[in-house]
Amino acid sequence: MADLAQLREELDRIDRQIVELFEARMDVCEQVGEHKVQTGKKVFDREREEQKLSAVKALAGNDFNRHGVEELFMQLMATSRKLQYQMLASQGVAGRLPFTPVKAIEKQDVRVVYQGVEGAYSQAAMKKYFGEQVNSFHVDKWRDALDAITDGMADFAVLPIENSTAGFVSEIYDLLIKYDYYIVAEEIIRVEHKLLGLPGTKPEDIQTVYSHEQGLLQCDDFLDRHPRWKRVALENTAVAAKKVAADGDRTQAAIASAFAGKLFGLEVLDGNICSNTVNSTRFIIVSNQRIFEERADKISICFETPHRSGALYHILSHFIFNNLNMSKIESRPVPERNWEYRFFVDLEGNLNDSSVRNAMRGVREEAINVKILGNYRRAEDDRSSESEGTVRI
Repeated sequence: MADLAQLREELDRIDRQIVELFEARMDVCEQVGEHKVQTGKKVFDREREEQKLSAVKALAGNDFNRHGVEELFMQLMATSRKLQYQMLASQGVAGRLPFTPVKAIEKQDVRVVYQGVEGAYSQAAMKKYFGEQVNSFHVDKWRDALDAITDGMADFAVLPIENSTAGFVSEIYDLLIKYDYYIVAEEIIRVEHKLLGLPGTKPEDIQTVYSHEQGLLQCDDFLDRHPRWKRVALENTAVAAKKVAADGDRTQAAIASAFAGKLFGLEVLDGNICSNTVNSTRFIIVSNQRIFEERADKISICFETPHRSGALYHILSHFIFNNLNMSKIESRPVPERNWEYRFFVDLEGNLNDSSVRNAMRGVREEAINVKILGNYRRAEDDRSSESEGTVRI
């Protein structure tokens, strides 16, 4: 038996040959790319690749090697496609993405809709982005907000899409697929629940606490210290604050934001009640216009994958190959298609970047039902502390 050093020398010799053959193969692939640039032929030819995989697998001597050869040549062909996509981009054939850059998103003389009642966190997000004097109205359901844009009643809608503890809002993702609307901005609101009551209310007066179910859960540790208080869940925290104010009953309290408390004339009885001190909600601003700020640095896309081994990996590899940082990926079942999924991905980048256009060219050719959901500026999560009774919007 040869010793380990000799075996490693033999592997090094073989590896040098593999690299030489790889570079020779890529030279030929470049010529193939030049031909496709001239003729306008698509880079990705699934039928040809499947024929090629069958042929090279047949050359291997056993099942283990056949599987390894298949993986190897899938990678080789994926690398060849990426080279050809870059060639198309360098020749100006990659095309422009169907979005228009603008200096800034218009915030004056626009009408904005948000879901929920006055005092909701979505209203706070809207005011944080558009300003205190924004012309706005609210609706009951998320779908109603998008319908308001369709009907011409609103220019923008503000919707929650993700909470740092509860996760993403799946219904919003579904609506972004159903409607031909796009994300133009985002805002992050820190969820800082307060115990609110009528002015002059004392803790010993309280018998019932109202809030959204999540609000009650997120303040569970605090509420456990007051076992005689009855907990009642309502549709949202702002409704709870509004009810306490309207009833005028000092035996009632609400768990809601300081923003809601100020709006409805309530007093902050306790400002340190949330179990999780870093709980934030991300809101998106949606428009029916395909626009993006020139300084945009975040892209949201969605796509479906072919139902085959390695499909998601190969699609995501376009981001890796083009040095694009993927900050998030989520999946949702595709309706009426069992065990098939739609993926939602957030990337760092701008639609004017050549690396983004190159990656998207590859994704569009290899994925199914690709949609760019928007390109917008990334919002920062404000973790600064909020004093009792103040409104940080």
